[in-house]
Amino acid sequence: MTKQTPPPPAVPLVVVVDDETAVRESLDSLFRSIGYRTLLFASPAELLQSTLPDGPGCIILDVRLPGISGLDVQDELARHGIALPIVFMTGHGDIPMSVRAMKAGAVDFLPKPFRDQDMLDAVAAAIDRDARRRAHSAALDGVRARYETLTPREREIMAHVATGLMNKQVAGLLGLSEITVKIHRGNVMRKMGVRTLADLVRNAEALGICQR
Repeated sequence: MTKQTPPPPAVPLVVVVDDETAVRESLDSLFRSIGYRTLLFASPAELLQSTLPDGPGCIILDVRLPGISGLDVQDELARHGIALPIVFMTGHGDIPMSVRAMKAGAVDFLPKPFRDQDMLDAVAAAIDRDARRRAHSAALDGVRARYETLTPREREIMAHVATGLMNKQVAGLLGLSEITVKIHRGNVMRKMGVRTLADLVRNAEALGICQR
């Protein structure tokens, strides 16, 4: 059997949105110098009309853009389902703006001029956050896929077991014999790929199916 090697990790993508050509080119050079991919946009409209490649990354967004605030762009990106973390940069920021940006999930808020290292640190933190978000999402997709293999009765029993009920109690609630519940419970554990009740409870909580 031929041994398959895992695909190489995706090169992080840094998306830069700024209406100043010099700023875009400077950041493009900075990020490419350490091996990141870049996409440059002169306006939020260009960004929103594009299809971004899938993979870990982040967005560098100027707060002051022609005709629209970067903070409003942040809201618009959320409405478009673009979940890439955002690092803001501005030459005219204030505390209320930075508070609004951070409350909406921004990773950092850098005043211009900024040190290259400060920008690189912020981008590294943003990419790490995005990678963790993607890993969590992939794990949850796996849990959902395993849950889809359960029969309606097994799902019902999983929901009750996850609340801490004993087999006898579940049997009483559902009008089943205790041995039948035990068999279904074993099937649930096997299909969900868990070995302990604690793991099953965590899966149930992730799916939002705990019946408390």
